[in-house]
Amino acid sequence: MTTGGTGRTGQPQGSRPEKGGARTALAGLSTRGRSFLAAGIAAAVCAYVLGQPNLLRVGLLLAALPLICAAVVYRTRYRVAGSRRLVPARVPAGDEARVHLRMDNVSRLPTGLLMLQDKVPYVLGPRPRFVLDRVEAGGRREVSYRVRSDLRGRYPLGPLQLRLSDPFGMCELTRSFSTYDTLTVIPRVEALPPVRLTGEAKGYGDGRQRAVALAGEDDVIPRGYRYGDDLRRVHWRSTARYGELMVRREEQPQRARCTVLLDTRALAYAGAGPDSAFEWAVSGAASVLVHMLERGFSVRLLTDTGTSVPGEGADGYAGAGGESADAAGLMMDTLAVIDHSDGASLSRAYDVLRGGNEGLLVAFFGDIDEEQAAIAAKMRQRSGGAVAFLLDSDTWGREPDGMARTMNSQEERLRLLREAGWTVLGVPRGTSLNELWRQADRERAGVVMAGGTRAGEAGS
Repeated sequence: MTTGGTGRTGQPQGSRPEKGGARTALAGLSTRGRSFLAAGIAAAVCAYVLGQPNLLRVGLLLAALPLICAAVVYRTRYRVAGSRRLVPARVPAGDEARVHLRMDNVSRLPTGLLMLQDKVPYVLGPRPRFVLDRVEAGGRREVSYRVRSDLRGRYPLGPLQLRLSDPFGMCELTRSFSTYDTLTVIPRVEALPPVRLTGEAKGYGDGRQRAVALAGEDDVIPRGYRYGDDLRRVHWRSTARYGELMVRREEQPQRARCTVLLDTRALAYAGAGPDSAFEWAVSGAASVLVHMLERGFSVRLLTDTGTSVPGEGADGYAGAGGESADAAGLMMDTLAVIDHSDGASLSRAYDVLRGGNEGLLVAFFGDIDEEQAAIAAKMRQRSGGAVAFLLDSDTWGREPDGMARTMNSQEERLRLLREAGWTVLGVPRGTSLNELWRQADRERAGVVMAGGTRAGEAGS
């Protein structure tokens, strides 16, 4: 949730009119004001030609009225503060957010009729406009409106514009605040069921492994005794050395790791829009990231360009507690604005993955040829478990009678990845990730059972 700052509109009290003020005031004449001015001038000309002094008086009155209104509006010195609040500031695609506007009259004089207009991108809906009646000295007014977008991205809201008008509607002048806010539309996240996938058994859970810090007496890392520690872990040599009770720190639990790989190559996807294959892949990656973070995993987002979120400063992974929440927000913000890359290969992502054991690897691939399938097959060697969702974007827009050859080539790529040890599923149009997630669990359990291992040992 973000809060917009306050800005001041109109001229501060005691200031002199700026240069070109007459031109600014005349430019603010409304259609009605211009009509009155034109009618007055025409009446004055006719009165001069026809020699009718009464018509001249009428013409002067018609011409003077909009000019007087413009002068009054231009010299009006309101001191008004405005603020904006978004609820929430980060919203999934297709959901609504509410924008609250607040206007405060910080002067000692009441205002006249005020018209508010907030500038919003067209994707979020029509531009909101509000009319505020007289605001007493020190008073406030609050209004709100809703915004919604089916397209993810970051959208600026503002600046807020305040339109001053006279009671006759002859002149309107606009003042703008200097502050604006940003609405972040993140990909839609689908709730996933908890499943057991090989490769998860690298951290907390039923199948957790522990990093032993004690390799011998010389490698003991002692720490001070804490209430509740097992007395059998007391390290007497360190106790004698430091003069206080010390215990052995024999094992440290490792946090389970998961890497979500998103293929963003432009040549791997066809079509655009909220229902395209690429948007499905982005939404799927966001769903897996949120699901794994909720299960206590250290998670990172990796793209085909080799970009990793969080960055190197966090060892490429989201930590625990507040660090995990910050990293989740960073990854969602990255997915909100992620776009196609110009690359043609997955080799950069493989270079990042081969640097260490990645735990569970979940990949969302677009169209891949045999060369890219071979690179993906090598990625499997650096992970404890690998699940891939293969999107053939041609099938999302191709007619049924032209899909036979495409399906055959996709089956060939699926076979290559399965032989390399991937649990890989094709993604037809309209399939939910929830169903595919369960299917991946069933397929992996079947492979483990076929290998003579109980499915319950597949991981946490």
